[in-house]
Amino acid sequence: MDHNELPVNLREDKISEETKKLITSLPTDKDSQGNLCKYQGCWYYYNTFQAVISFQKHFQPQDTDIILASTPKSGTTWLKALTVALLERSKHHDDHPLNHPLSKHHDDHPLLSDNPHAIVPFSENNLYLKSSTPDLTKYSSSSSSSPRVFATHMPLHTLKEGLRGSPCKIVFMCRNAKDALISMWYFICKNQRVEATRSILESLFESLCRGVTFYGPFWDQVLSYWRGSLEDPSRVLFMKYEEMKEEPCVQLKRLAEFLGCPFTEEEEESGAVEKILELCSLRSLSDLEANKSGKTVNGVDHKFFFRKGEVGDWKNHLTPEMERRID
Repeated sequence: MDHNELPVNLREDKISEETKKLITSLPTDKDSQGNLCKYQGCWYYYNTFQAVISFQKHFQPQDTDIILASTPKSGTTWLKALTVALLERSKHHDDHPLNHPLSKHHDDHPLLSDNPHAIVPFSENNLYLKSSTPDLTKYSSSSSSSPRVFATHMPLHTLKEGLRGSPCKIVFMCRNAKDALISMWYFICKNQRVEATRSILESLFESLCRGVTFYGPFWDQVLSYWRGSLEDPSRVLFMKYEEMKEEPCVQLKRLAEFLGCPFTEEEEESGAVEKILELCSLRSLSDLEANKSGKTVNGVDHKFFFRKGEVGDWKNHLTPEMERRID
């Protein structure tokens, strides 16, 4: 594949001499996608590593910031959409939150005109990947009551270094490693326009088991946020994709409460919770023109962020031996 055709986070043509020097002092390895280096216990492609360093050095947190963290392919798109919809409620007061989630009457709702990943950018996989000092003013709301929202796949201790003690809220979403693996397999193949073959799956599987994978080891990443949520539950919320699927109303209310925008009794009675869940459902979002039209975020086609969103799909793909090894 030509260097310019590589996914943005795999390209190595924009790495500074300073970063190259730093990489020589770190453990390095590779997976089926590219070269990796291990920084603060987590593996990154070189380009993303440079972005992580830039984030830690230059990010200027605001106390009201919200950070949405997750392991890759763990419901990140859904979490972003739900958070945006929760924060947008105050702007669509007439009929909490929308009369009909997709009615033309509300085409000013950001989710109707753009992909959740464009509305809530990744810090190290988008903003700081493109510039060591990105302009974040467009993510500042004109209304001070509306916080900035950013996303990350970094482990908590690395993220915290860039937050410099700011009391901003952090929401973490994790998912069963087997389902996340299958989702990653399909995502990589779609994004690189190649067939989803068993050999690619087996290669990703080996990397997962070895712990040498982008943002891995998987469990270290999850545990950093799990421990953080136990130590500081008012600041770190730990959510599970499977619980969101099983009891979406309960989990959405829990998220709203944590973010400081709980549903009022009146909103609950008028079906606001269900309306947000409908607006942010895989079916609703993937049907929107904004997520079909060939637009991209960071070189990734909007439609590639939507697949099945099911729990347990791994059973259709992994052998009993693969299941045993992951367990």
